[in-house]
Amino acid sequence: MKKILFGLVLLVVTSTGSFAQSSEEKEVYQLSMDKWQWMAEKDVEKLTPLFHPEAKFVHMSGTWTTARELEIIETGSIWYKNAKVHDTAIKIFGNTAVVWNRITLTTYVRGSDVENEFTVTEVYQKEGADWKMLALTFSSVRDTHQIEK
Repeated sequence: MKKILFGLVLLVVTSTGSFAQSSEEKEVYQLSMDKWQWMAEKDVEKLTPLFHPEAKFVHMSGTWTTARELEIIETGSIWYKNAKVHDTAIKIFGNTAVVWNRITLTTYVRGSDVENEFTVTEVYQKEGADWKMLALTFSSVRDTHQIEK
């Protein structure tokens, strides 16, 4: 019985990242995960084609444009050191995708590491063969917050 229970728990734990059903959901999920890595690496060359030129970014301290977000990332005035993704939900609406990630974000801001719990809402729109991010919004939440799917 213990072996069966262990096997079921292992299956659930290892399959949490592969929830996406459609190929579009899988593609958007991977793009979202890549984005967190590129932000941690301050890789504006990879982020620039992802962010729509007129996108908006909503943070705890303000709302700004793509140009300002890329400048912040490149200069490290906010360094998104690590986004530990706990839960993700994706909904495709035609050529628009909405991603909700519940994360613990470690950033380097004003000389100190800071850790916050967020649900991040990302909005993407398909342009030709590519997805472009239109919006990224950080919502402060408790670590017990759950994304309803």
